[in-house]
Amino acid sequence: MYDFLLPDVLATGPIGIVALTGLFVVLLDSFRNDSPAIPWLAAAALTVALVIELFRVGQPTAGAFFGHVLYGGFASFVNAVVLLGALGSVVLSVPYLRRIGHDFGEVHALALFATVGMMALASAGSLVMLFVGLETMSICLYVLTGLVREEEHANESALKYFLLGAFSTGFFLYGIALLYGATGTMMLAELPAGLAETGHEGLFAGGVALLLIGFFFKVSAVPFHMWTPDVYQGAPTTLTGYMSTTSKAAAFAALILVLVRVFPVDALADNARLLLAAVAAVTMVAGNVLAVVQANVKRMLAYSSVAHAGYILTGLAVGTAAGYAGALYYLLAYTLMNVGAFGVMAALEWDGEQGAVQTVDSLAGAGYRRPLLGVAMGVFMFALTGFPPLAGFFGKYFVFAAAIEGGLTWLAVVGVLASVVSAYYYLRVLVALWMRSPEEAPEAARQPFPVPALSAAVLVACAVGLLALGLVPGLVADTAGAFFGAAETATAMP
Repeated sequence: MYDFLLPDVLATGPIGIVALTGLFVVLLDSFRNDSPAIPWLAAAALTVALVIELFRVGQPTAGAFFGHVLYGGFASFVNAVVLLGALGSVVLSVPYLRRIGHDFGEVHALALFATVGMMALASAGSLVMLFVGLETMSICLYVLTGLVREEEHANESALKYFLLGAFSTGFFLYGIALLYGATGTMMLAELPAGLAETGHEGLFAGGVALLLIGFFFKVSAVPFHMWTPDVYQGAPTTLTGYMSTTSKAAAFAALILVLVRVFPVDALADNARLLLAAVAAVTMVAGNVLAVVQANVKRMLAYSSVAHAGYILTGLAVGTAAGYAGALYYLLAYTLMNVGAFGVMAALEWDGEQGAVQTVDSLAGAGYRRPLLGVAMGVFMFALTGFPPLAGFFGKYFVFAAAIEGGLTWLAVVGVLASVVSAYYYLRVLVALWMRSPEEAPEAARQPFPVPALSAAVLVACAVGLLALGLVPGLVADTAGAFFGAAETATAMP
């Protein structure tokens, strides 16, 4: 009766490794409070899980535990992106949290459990797993946002995130209930057949609409983006980088898993694509325009994150393998760009409030004081803008090309124009770093902060990764081909 148990446990091994390590970290922390070994245990577990997932990316997607959890192919690729972002963030967090006096062992346990939720969300084969993964991820992120309880900004951010997140969860859960009522099944693969049997298209459409509201909140799409700048500004900077990348990758992966079941329903396909295209256009425009007027760097990057959600939604709105593949590629590039950008800001942080009052002007001359950070930030800002030959350029190229091929040329034009606007505020950071006198920065910002070797290694790795995807001959084509294969596997899953 339980012959499937061991093979399924092994198939979902990466999720189990991260989860068990999280439990072990909690146990170790109870006996050796804030042990310095804890972050390295977390990093080791994430590395092992990452290696396993990388080996399985080329395998076909299959299901474990009666299809509730997916592994291999599409799921393994997204899990690898999540694990990569989590690993970089954990390493960057060690010196940063020590510097701000909050290097607690439970931080890394929460990060591991949040990663488990993200992996479950990206590997969901059923509506039940979608909800379990979403809530596991969200609850941990609420706590991490308010880590520095002594700061007013942190408490405000955590409270806003929790209240709005709980509100969006209600929409998500009600959507699941309507989908179950319309189809009689919780399995994503069985939704079209269940709808064909019952014929409750109105109920199904309502469930999809409510589910999309929950997803739009998690990916910071307009008009459900209001929480993003406050949360990014108040959370510890390296953890902001973690939240802005890994949670977005997991949520977009889950959204793809839902959309490949919705689009075959002819009565909904056109309306769903139109809705996604409209949300993508508004998100790209609003995110970039609002970022232009921001003085605080973290708030600027928060609105930048909103804009990038619009770029990724452009690929999803097409509803083809090319669109999904472009979105997957973009998620990888975005993870490298944002983990690196927030890592640099953490290293340059001087205000004692997790960057809550750190402005662009305060970065004046920082590139000369810390050349490594200045050069790395240049790579990240150019990549976020979409300059060739960096990975950010190819990410935008893939989603816009898919939009044009799918008949959404107007959406691609909006995206290109929005990217032009983004150049202003990204390059403004580089102007402050390299073209402003250090004397223009506040005295506290001019104090020398050492850059730990491991943090420097992560930043260099992110920058080199972005360069390698464009500069190494043939690597872009090979990588894009692998992602197209993953997307086709996703659309063909039984």
